[in-house]
Amino acid sequence: MRDTKMLKLTFCSMCIVINILGGMIAHTIRIPLLFLDTVGTILSAAVLGPFYGMATGGLSSILKALVMNPKGMPFALVNIAIGLTVGIIAKKFGFNIKTAIISGILLAVICLLIGTPIAVFLSGGFVGDPMDIIVAWMAKSGQTIFVSAFVPRIFANLIDKTMSGILVVTLIKSMPAKILKPLKA
Repeated sequence: MRDTKMLKLTFCSMCIVINILGGMIAHTIRIPLLFLDTVGTILSAAVLGPFYGMATGGLSSILKALVMNPKGMPFALVNIAIGLTVGIIAKKFGFNIKTAIISGILLAVICLLIGTPIAVFLSGGFVGDPMDIIVAWMAKSGQTIFVSAFVPRIFANLIDKTMSGILVVTLIKSMPAKILKPLKA
């Protein structure tokens, strides 16, 4: 029992590293429409369930905020929601290509519904990414700041969350059964 718990905590720690490194790599090489900062959360939730997914997501965001930008701390709610959503879906339906795509579509909307009000409150809807140009243009054209911040980011989130889910399916399929089986116990 103790070894299983330690294995799960170690796995979550690795998933936190995946989130942070994935986000840093995507940001550094400026991969269009991909953030890759939730792959670890999705992986943890798909393998271990909602509780571990939420913990992985929340801790990833908090650590990233402490190291890189403290203003990002409230966005931990987004990553926690990802862990909860994927964990529930994976527990009920398993996690395969079909559920990864459905999860990606659902997560794109959920993440924006949570993240947009945070971005609007903290910085008027601007988050320092290239989409800010479209946000400014839409706001100047008469759209509300919520709509201006939400609409341009929906496509990027659809791509990112769906591709992240598909990547996780691939990772799970490549994991040895002797590691995967005790994690799911």
